[in-house]
Amino acid sequence: MSDKPQYQEFLEYLIKSIVSHPENVVVEKKVDEMGVLLILTVHREDMGSVVGRMGATAKSIRSLLRIVGIKNNARVTLKIEEPEGGTRFVREEGSSMSGSSLNTAISDLNL
Repeated sequence: MSDKPQYQEFLEYLIKSIVSHPENVVVEKKVDEMGVLLILTVHREDMGSVVGRMGATAKSIRSLLRIVGIKNNARVTLKIEEPEGGTRFVREEGSSMSGSSLNTAISDLNL
């Protein structure tokens, strides 16, 4: 039997099931007065699988983790670490909104 809490084991099992590099899955646990913070680190190629389109997968994982935490009398939150060499906020070529379109949209907001 493992010395890890059930919610930490659950998260590791879930993430290792959906990534291509399960050997790179690391879950750290930090406890403070606000509850339990689980910090998830995965291989940079697996970030898309963990976060999902528009963050839908990450939101679902957080919901499931909250439920498992409640069953174990713990307030559990999840932080997904951006891996080194990650591609967060990098616009893909051929994106539908060009720089001038973006500027026009912002100016239309009268900000």
